[in-house]
Amino acid sequence: MGRSSETKILQELILYAASAAFSCLVLFAGLRHLDPNREASKKALEHKKEISKRLGRPLVQTNPYEDVIACDVINPDHINVEFDSIGGLETIKQALYELVILPLKRPELFAYGKLLGPQKGVLLYGPPGTGKTMLAKAIAKESGAVFINVRVSNLMSKWFGDAQKLVSAVFSLAYKLQPAIIFIDEVESFLGQRRSTDHEAMANMKTEFMALWDGFSTDPHARVMVLAATNRPSELDEAILRRLPQAFEIGIPDRRERAEILKVTLKGERVEPDIDFDHIARLCEGYTGSDIFELCKKAAYFPIREILEAERKGTPCLAPRPLSQLDFEKVLATSKKTQVAAGEYSLSSQSSAWRGSSEPDEVQAAISGISKLLLSQIINLQADSQDSWQRDPEEESR
Repeated sequence: MGRSSETKILQELILYAASAAFSCLVLFAGLRHLDPNREASKKALEHKKEISKRLGRPLVQTNPYEDVIACDVINPDHINVEFDSIGGLETIKQALYELVILPLKRPELFAYGKLLGPQKGVLLYGPPGTGKTMLAKAIAKESGAVFINVRVSNLMSKWFGDAQKLVSAVFSLAYKLQPAIIFIDEVESFLGQRRSTDHEAMANMKTEFMALWDGFSTDPHARVMVLAATNRPSELDEAILRRLPQAFEIGIPDRRERAEILKVTLKGERVEPDIDFDHIARLCEGYTGSDIFELCKKAAYFPIREILEAERKGTPCLAPRPLSQLDFEKVLATSKKTQVAAGEYSLSSQSSAWRGSSEPDEVQAAISGISKLLLSQIINLQADSQDSWQRDPEEESR
């Protein structure tokens, strides 16, 4: 009897242990499935394996916050923009090569004294469409550095304190993957001037970013650089501008640079050999690099339209003809730069609003009175015509 009771107790203990183990397994699987960062962690692990293989290093150990930031890590081998892909800006490209790329590629040359340390921050500013983001990509490609494209949306979190931890993860991950470039596009939206009306979470993020960028715990010899681009440098905080000692203005290209941009854009395309790039560049006064690229795209549609027109007439063509200078001149005659069109629209709307607000009240009253008089006359004429139409049938019946 005692032996059977012991066996029964043992069976119950084994059953309880199995059920507890199964419950823990189900709970663990459920929590793992409900983890909001699950996909980000898997993607981050693939990024880390790829980068460690390219750099020839063992796989770095990261925390969950660094895994979120690792999703924004771009392998420089996957960037297809080089300095040769950017027309013009030769002086700026040479300066960026000496100040930014060389310290990342050849750190031994800059180990003699503190004056030759690597740059901690570089700012690219200028009008939209002048090539700031392309220069940032080219810097990452030429230097071979890991490119961390920081997005503010990935730094925000609904949990208190997580935003600061994510900001800290940006620098800790960059330090583990160095040489690394932390790129912030439209930096004024993230690191603009601090005001009393700022949200507490955003203010804490700015403070944490600046403290880690140039704080007590920062390694002065780390090959980590912050690269920022903006269209509005005047809206940046003064402390941020102090941490961006190297600033380069990427302005509107001149005629020679516009010709270079045309040649780079049309490289590898089917164009006629007698195109005068200097003449087209002279006609593109005030165009940015982005405007010139859109100009070439519009010109490339003319041969396609000719093929479609020939097919409608029953004479199909095998391939589009090469681009000619006449195609570019047609586009220039029928299109405007985006900035010019938007400026003319805003000026016209402002002038119409100014004219409407400057009219005296007496004139407006007179116009409304005349419109009412005309409306009453039209109504009377319609009533008279209806009366005459009703009288005619009566006279015919008589």
